Amino acid sequence: MTTIKLTAAQAMVRYLAAQHVEQDGEIKPLFAGVWAIFGHGNVPALGEALHGVREQLPTYRGHCEQSMAHAAIAFAKQTRRQQMMVVSSSIGPGATNMVTPAALAHVNRLPVLFLPGDTFMHRRPDPVLQQVENFGDPNINANDCFKPVSRYFDRFTKPEQLITSLPQAIAVLTDAELCGPVTLCMPQDVQAESYDYPLSFFETTVHRTQRLGADHEQLARVAALIKESKKPVLVAGGGVHYSGAVDAVRAFAKQHGVPVVETSAGKGALNASDPLNAGGIGVVGASSANALAAEADLLLTVGARLSDFTTGSRTALSNSRVQQVNINVAHFDANKHGAVALRSDARRAFDELQHLLQGWKSEASWLDRVAECKRIWDATIAEAIAPGEGVPSDAQVTGAIVASADLSKDVLVVAAGSMPAEGMKLWPAEHSRGYHSEYGFSCMGYEIAGGIGVKMAQPDAEVYVVVGDGSYLMLNSEIASSVALDQKIILVVLDNRGFGCINRLQSGCGQEAFNNLLDDGTAGTTPKIDFAAHARSLGAISEHVDALDALPAALERARAASSTYCVTIDTNAVDSTDGGSWWQVGIPQVSTRDSVIEAERTWQSEGKKEQPF
Repeated sequence: MTTIKLTAAQAMVRYLAAQHVEQDGEIKPLFAGVWAIFGHGNVPALGEALHGVREQLPTYRGHCEQSMAHAAIAFAKQTRRQQMMVVSSSIGPGATNMVTPAALAHVNRLPVLFLPGDTFMHRRPDPVLQQVENFGDPNINANDCFKPVSRYFDRFTKPEQLITSLPQAIAVLTDAELCGPVTLCMPQDVQAESYDYPLSFFETTVHRTQRLGADHEQLARVAALIKESKKPVLVAGGGVHYSGAVDAVRAFAKQHGVPVVETSAGKGALNASDPLNAGGIGVVGASSANALAAEADLLLTVGARLSDFTTGSRTALSNSRVQQVNINVAHFDANKHGAVALRSDARRAFDELQHLLQGWKSEASWLDRVAECKRIWDATIAEAIAPGEGVPSDAQVTGAIVASADLSKDVLVVAAGSMPAEGMKLWPAEHSRGYHSEYGFSCMGYEIAGGIGVKMAQPDAEVYVVVGDGSYLMLNSEIASSVALDQKIILVVLDNRGFGCINRLQSGCGQEAFNNLLDDGTAGTTPKIDFAAHARSLGAISEHVDALDALPAALERARAASSTYCVTIDTNAVDSTDGGSWWQVGIPQVSTRDSVIEAERTWQSEGKKEQPF
């Protein structure tokens, strides 16, 4: 057996560089790069190893471990999990900064490889700088926080362990069902130790999509349910995109006359202009989609995780009032909420169903109802984005962004707060990768770093990143990275002086404004922040516009710019676009305020009647 002597760190990066993926007949690197902030836990050995493969596996430096991971996750999402990235940190706070994005990737079923530095296995200098000691178990440290938010976790104690662990890690990262974050802890001494590795371990490997097929009897049962329905609705989730099933969904909908509604992750499954696209479903969805789901006699969910925002806390979907079929490659998701489960790759499921549904179509009047609901919703949109008096709403700003964009190729990036609702309702995605929302974990601070990852994955598009002032203040440092790496984004900052979305929720729960808006009695006096000046200090071209009618010209200047451009505008914290769905939150059953008791009675108690239990 021919071997080569390498450190564990050198073997790690050499193995990663040897992994490739076949995508549409083209062979690409599986790992498109490494995001790293170096410290004592990763610079001596892993840093040296990365330098040696920088041509095949480029290293990018960010300004915060959390935001670097967000960029990596956004890249994987935008490439539809076909490519991914690595994120490395030192031990201690650098590592724990990555736990939040690990949870985000876990919730959203997205692949990212975390390589946090770790303490010394031989323990001679313990406790080392940034080491978290466990009084009862010396094997536990801060990196164990990754265990509940990783699909696969390992801590190397010997360099030869890479030979068995790395293939398992890659198998998880590339598996349609298990896909999610992988954490491989790299102790400082083990990184630097050498071993005679078999050369065969580093041979080029090409990964290809494997498509799990459904049980034939269950497939026939689902086909029979579909053929018995007259008013079906197809719910397109993120799995439609990750399976490459967009064309299959579009063909199915057209051939059989089935309206399609979309989750936040599934948006773009049908072009917004398609007559069969009824809009987003659930709490952040459209009245058209929610009305059709309420009238349907069969709900066919495809690749959906079925969170409360999608199901309307199990009132719009998964409500037991109407038969539901879940098509999902993941056993866990397929079997949710008492639905008929069809465990299968989405694209393969449609290919196999087509043979069993020849000649079947929904009733003609159902498509008339779809058109009627869409007309009503279109009128709602027109009213929401129409210019008015006073400080503009998020919807009006979104309307101006839509008017400036090339919808055939541009991308909107949103995450937490108001914009996942306004973006979902108002952004007409006219291509399958036109809308990028992190709304599985709803992580504030994702937006700017996520925009970089999207731009890396889709360099020919203008990437609009819309962020509220609250999210901007949480994590804005990667503006500097976008400039340094020449990854242009158009950043639109909506300043409503606080957490406007949660302020509306607070008001809806019958409470007084408290601790959300900066001017509602929150302790301290917060000055008016000049976000444009701040973005400019990080290298962006920036400007503030004083009114909605000045926004279109500013967005044109942003599109014409060659570097990251920030436009800031004041918005009001009150207005939002209603899509006609319910969401359950915990309103107190006892309060000194009558408004709270009334909210609990009318909102929560009435909504609960629509839930299955």
